[in-house]
Amino acid sequence: MDRKVRVRFAPSPTGPLHIGGVRTALYNYLFAKKHGGDFILRIEDTDQTRFVPGAEEYIIEALSWLGINPNEGIGFGDGPHAPYRQSDRKPMYKQYAMQLVNAGHAYYAFDTSEELEAMRERLKASNVDSKYDAITRMAMKNSLTLPEDEVNKRLDSGDPYVIRIKLPKKDDVKFHDEIRGWVNINTSQMDDKVLYKSDGMPTYHLANVVDDYLMQITHVIRGEEWLPSAPLHVLLYRYLGWEDVMPKFAHLPLLLKPEGNGKLSKRDGDRLGFPVFPLEWKDPATQEISSGYRESGYLAEAVVNLLAFLGWNPGTHQELFSKSELIEAFSLDRVSKSGAKFDLNKAKWFNQQYVRHTDNKVLVEALKKQLSEHQIVADNAYLEAVCGLVKEKISFIKELWGISSYFFVDPTAYDTSVIEKKWNEKSPLVLQELIQLLQANDSFSAVTMEAAYHEALNKYGLSNKDFLQLLRVCISGVAGGPPLFELSALIGKTAIIKRLKNALDKINHS
Repeated sequence: MDRKVRVRFAPSPTGPLHIGGVRTALYNYLFAKKHGGDFILRIEDTDQTRFVPGAEEYIIEALSWLGINPNEGIGFGDGPHAPYRQSDRKPMYKQYAMQLVNAGHAYYAFDTSEELEAMRERLKASNVDSKYDAITRMAMKNSLTLPEDEVNKRLDSGDPYVIRIKLPKKDDVKFHDEIRGWVNINTSQMDDKVLYKSDGMPTYHLANVVDDYLMQITHVIRGEEWLPSAPLHVLLYRYLGWEDVMPKFAHLPLLLKPEGNGKLSKRDGDRLGFPVFPLEWKDPATQEISSGYRESGYLAEAVVNLLAFLGWNPGTHQELFSKSELIEAFSLDRVSKSGAKFDLNKAKWFNQQYVRHTDNKVLVEALKKQLSEHQIVADNAYLEAVCGLVKEKISFIKELWGISSYFFVDPTAYDTSVIEKKWNEKSPLVLQELIQLLQANDSFSAVTMEAAYHEALNKYGLSNKDFLQLLRVCISGVAGGPPLFELSALIGKTAIIKRLKNALDKINHS
């Protein structure tokens, strides 16, 4: 009988989450939900020297903002396999390290840092890879080379040691990756990694295998950078007697910088002006602030949609997916092997689409906050109509004031390029005629405004192409925007006539 799908996202609390890590969390979440399984958040803090205060809280907040909510784990409620922080699980790892030692699959190593460095230098001088392996370990101080009584004496006296895995000299390690197919690595290319330290903390390799086993993880979906470690993990499952419940592996493609030549980094984001973290992060050590998607104005739904497409293809032309649609469509067999190039313009496009689909009432609340900074108050019906007209023109909600300010204040400056190109001796005559026609008409709407405009044009033998953009600049000050006659109707007859008179006076005398 197939086991229930259980996956985990297991970041280290060493700083903010890179967008690639968030994508890993998303793919795990989608896979779990698609198969009716569980998604777990586990904090892997075996390396206490790299722990950064606040990082764990940041991880929880970032996932919560995006709606990538685990079924169990740190910050989301305990399940049957708590605790979910590796430092809190410290006592349980030693028994598995000792099981490996007793079975002859691992050994004690007492080498000092100076001795290890001397070994590396010797190998380097001989043009040999400097790794601790089946050959070099026989010239080092470990339980394979030292007499048993000396090993016991060292252990009893508290000498510092590590426990290393004992790899075969030449053995093929073969496993199937759900994205990349069969992977085959020979142990001659690997080294005897440290599994356990004398301070009682396991290294990542032992801890993650033990935790995945105890938490009944069925699929390990993680970044490509962990692919070289996978053969070691396969061997640990084998040596610990857990090969029959070993999870399936899936290593996700790298996220590439926009130029496509290398892994996406914070430096690339700083250089090109886009965030690589979901939330703003202030480094407690340097006080340096790294910008996040949320603070840059991205909507959570847009970021989720963007991330889904960074390495996955639904096999259709559909690009906009709700979360439920992503869950239904997602599958590992449609995840690419090759790196996914980050495209800033596409990221903005996704956000623009979600802004357009945002209810006007939601946008009104955001616009109110922006208006309050300019001491402007307007009724909700007017604001809702404004949002409905301008939201097609923005990529971020924070741009509402910038794109709609002329709905609230008369323009004081006019697009000079349009004035220079379109203004001529007939321009003031057309404006004067339009003002008179509007004043003479009791009704005012988009239809009556447009009719008066064409009547004024016809009188002076001008075409729409000659004058429409100029009229827009006279009313709003800018060269682009929503349909001109609709925005005019919303601004109102009195304000439009006033603006036309102001433009006639200022432009004609400039």
